[in-house]
Amino acid sequence: MEEHQICHCEEMTEKQKYELLGAVIEEYEARETNLIQILHMAQAIFGYLPIEVQRYIADKMGLHLSKISGVVSFYSFFSTQPKGRHTISVCLGTACYVRGGKKVLEKLKELLQIEVGETTDDRRFSMNVMRCIGACGLAPAMLIDGEVFKSVNPNKIQGILAKFE
Repeated sequence: MEEHQICHCEEMTEKQKYELLGAVIEEYEARETNLIQILHMAQAIFGYLPIEVQRYIADKMGLHLSKISGVVSFYSFFSTQPKGRHTISVCLGTACYVRGGKKVLEKLKELLQIEVGETTDDRRFSMNVMRCIGACGLAPAMLIDGEVFKSVNPNKIQGILAKFE
């Protein structure tokens, strides 16, 4: 049976991260057909895909940087910005929007001092919006790290965020 190892990438130096990425590219034989898998691995190693990492991949694979950047920007699961330890997803589906989802989002922006798609300076939180999380009966709702918070109003947000110190 094959053993699975856990990557402790946050404990690695930049040099070690690039060496690991180089090994990944080599394992995938630097084939363009494997680009998405390589990008996923690169994001797992670095936490995001800054232009320096994209350039390294392009050089190692013999591809134009524009090809790499095009793929990264096309797929929503790739990020060119560092992510926070906790991800907040505010539902703005119809039920949540009508019942105050926009006010929840505005309060989060005010408290965290970030916009949608950004990360706080301390890298504690990243924030995005979703169209529906399936909690319409108790709208407005939001997710933090996959945990659903229902019937959220702006007055509850500070208390909810405090749980994620």
